[in-house]
Amino acid sequence: MSDRAFPQPQDAAAIPRYAGLPTFMRLPMLTDPTQVDIALVGVPFDGGTTNRAGARHGPREMRNASAFMRKIHHVTGVAPYDRARVADLGDSPVNPIDLMDSLRLITEFFDGLKQGGCIPITAGGDHLISLPILRALAADGPVGMIHFDAHSDTNDRYFGDNLYTHGTPFRRAVEEGLLDPKRVVQIGIRGSIYDPSDLDFARAAGFRVIFIEEFIKRTAEDIIAEARDIVGAGRTYVSFDVDSIDPAQAPGTGTPEIGGFSTFEAQRMVRGLAGLDIIGADVVEVSPPFDVSNMTSLLGATLMFELLCVIAAGIKG
Repeated sequence: MSDRAFPQPQDAAAIPRYAGLPTFMRLPMLTDPTQVDIALVGVPFDGGTTNRAGARHGPREMRNASAFMRKIHHVTGVAPYDRARVADLGDSPVNPIDLMDSLRLITEFFDGLKQGGCIPITAGGDHLISLPILRALAADGPVGMIHFDAHSDTNDRYFGDNLYTHGTPFRRAVEEGLLDPKRVVQIGIRGSIYDPSDLDFARAAGFRVIFIEEFIKRTAEDIIAEARDIVGAGRTYVSFDVDSIDPAQAPGTGTPEIGGFSTFEAQRMVRGLAGLDIIGADVVEVSPPFDVSNMTSLLGATLMFELLCVIAAGIKG
């Protein structure tokens, strides 16, 4: 890796964190995916939201909050910017008045990242964005997924025949051959449901669904050890919906469900993903209009940093 330039965050001891243009982790803003190993990107889209909108503002506020991140992980010692070329590659284009066009635009953007050879870590946006991302990253074969969420997001349709909402992406992903359902783990599922059949698709397909009631009887490390066994050594996507965390610690989200796991439990689980073949990750459903003191945006940015450290540690020079 000695022959490659490694972008570095702005030095907070020289330029205050509140100064300068906001970028993820205060890194340089680039446009060429061939120049990076890991791309930090945003998808400012919430056209799949069925109730409380606002996640379209998530990427901008997570960029602001990411100024709190420093260079080295305090537990693992990973210094991601010394291990991998990392930069902010901007936001995917979206069409705020045309959902289907937005799905096309997002897929094209992520296909460009894939063709450029980099691994994207994405700030959403509502959870529907995972579908067009997977259409790009899993175009050459289904992948496994570790999915943190209060909701399974495997409903069929909403409001008549609307197949594309933030409650349907992973049903569509299985139907389109993007996910290997036998290699999908969902962690933190809870809350009231519309119908007794709501989870039938996930179970019948072969998803491992871990309800919060099971989670609290075990440890975060035990849960992730099982998840690692299920996804194995194959290509794996990581999707983190912030509503998996208790809304006392993550109030800024569109569909809060009480009784979730804690921010620290989330960190421990993400750290346990080290060594997996992660082809991409997202942190979704941060909705700044419902946030308190930007704590959910900070959570989202911190989870992006945790994912960055895990992925960077696996980059081979």
